[in-house]
Amino acid sequence: MNALLWVAIAAGALALGLVLGARWGTRQAEGAPAPVEDLPGPPVADLLQRVFRSSDEGLAVLNRSGDVVLHNERAEELGVVRAGRPDARAAAAGQQVLQAGTTIAVDLSPLDHRGRQPAAVLAHVRPLGDGFSMVEADDTSEAVRLEATRRDFVANVSHELKTPVGAVGLLAEAVLDAADDPEEVRRFGTKILNEATRLGNLVTELIALSRLTGAERLPELCTVDVDEVIREALARCKLSAESAGIEIIVDAPSGLEVDGDRTLLVTALSNLVENAIAYSPAEASVSVSRRRAGDWVEIAVTDRGIGIAPEHQKRVFERFFRVDPARSRATGGTGLGLAIVKHVLANHGGEVRLWSSPGTGSTFTMRLPVSTVSDDEAGDEPDGAVRRTADLPDRVG
Repeated sequence: MNALLWVAIAAGALALGLVLGARWGTRQAEGAPAPVEDLPGPPVADLLQRVFRSSDEGLAVLNRSGDVVLHNERAEELGVVRAGRPDARAAAAGQQVLQAGTTIAVDLSPLDHRGRQPAAVLAHVRPLGDGFSMVEADDTSEAVRLEATRRDFVANVSHELKTPVGAVGLLAEAVLDAADDPEEVRRFGTKILNEATRLGNLVTELIALSRLTGAERLPELCTVDVDEVIREALARCKLSAESAGIEIIVDAPSGLEVDGDRTLLVTALSNLVENAIAYSPAEASVSVSRRRAGDWVEIAVTDRGIGIAPEHQKRVFERFFRVDPARSRATGGTGLGLAIVKHVLANHGGEVRLWSSPGTGSTFTMRLPVSTVSDDEAGDEPDGAVRRTADLPDRVG
């Protein structure tokens, strides 16, 4: 909130008071009782004090000596004022603006961040005239976090794209050098194809993630058959499962329905199944089950692989985060699959949950609101018809 806004508030309040006072005086002169709504409101100073105290910004007025003349509670929460004294950086900035007569920005982020303190605080210090200055501070923790995330994302994308592009270039040179050796040409050509496929998958998933995070409008949601989603997702993963020697165990069809976009839900589920296959030992099994739990439909994918350590479980849905980078790259993983799952579920009003134990395996569960259409129809069915899948176990076989 800048000085112009304060002036506008004061002017507006003053004008309102004058208008109401004039109307009240006219009615008194005419002998008519003044309606309650026409009576003069609180004094302008009181209104300004209320605005000052209720501001979302940390506000503090300093005098020429650097003492706090007036401040609101938010200023204490942000650390602008502590025990009645201003932050030394704010006090120094107050002296500068009095000398320069211009507004300056100052970083008031805590030097020893801990607990519920904001991680980043940015303040603007403005001269008020007559030896007074005002500090207006904002919690910028979220903006700083988002900027750090953006930088990391750009750096990760650059690295992930650079690796296959560089490999393709080197392999192409090897092909040229081995032009007279058909066996070597075939070997290097296969590697080029693999790197090109990996690069294509990465670009495809980046585009998908961009759409999910708001760059494009999502398609209209419609009623989707959960059994069809599972059937199509498993069809996509069939080749990967066979190549890895993984058996996929799936429970019986349920007839459950959700409101959503079928293509996106199939993509999310196939990502979970591919992830389970990639982190399972050969000849192991992956289970896919579905059930209704209250107002939610749950689709669980369980593997019996290496599991995920507790310290990594909160990060597995981050873009490009890999528990085992070497294994992920060996299986062609892009590091974006679980991030896509998270955003697909969020855009459907649902969530994805994780249970995992190192050495035992992991269960990723997609939770989606049950279809409003099928829910209404279920109310007319005999008791038990709706709940026939509610007692299925969380982990299959």
